[in-house]
Amino acid sequence: MTDIRPLKAQDEGDWRRLWADYLAFYETTRPDSVFRATFTRLLDAAEPMRGLVAVADGRVVGLAHLIFHRHCWSEGDTCYLQDLYVDQDMRGEGLGRKLIEACYAEADAAGAVTVYWMTQEFNYAARMLYDRVGVRTPFIKYQRP
Repeated sequence: MTDIRPLKAQDEGDWRRLWADYLAFYETTRPDSVFRATFTRLLDAAEPMRGLVAVADGRVVGLAHLIFHRHCWSEGDTCYLQDLYVDQDMRGEGLGRKLIEACYAEADAAGAVTVYWMTQEFNYAARMLYDRVGVRTPFIKYQRP
């Protein structure tokens, strides 16, 4: 049986493992200070960030990180699904979809007008899911060099 629930302090070890795997997929790492700061923020109710985890048979096997922020085009906040990851051995079980649906529910409960996320063009497996649960936009991301 699987469950989606908010991240808890006792999840830190599993969360660190999952987030490290997620970062490795994108061929990057972050220093331990960023892990500590991010985990602390995800647990702090005063922060605009939230963490969700997927739990299967008592084991944390997936994560989602949400960031709520203002948007100039609406009165309500919007929700950015920044990170989504499921353990390799749990893929194909519908956990990615469940995590996204839980993000939608969190956004609705917070009064957010929309949920959005990005992925790399080559992330074909994830895009197959995203095409079923979201609408691809024509926007291209730029960032400071």
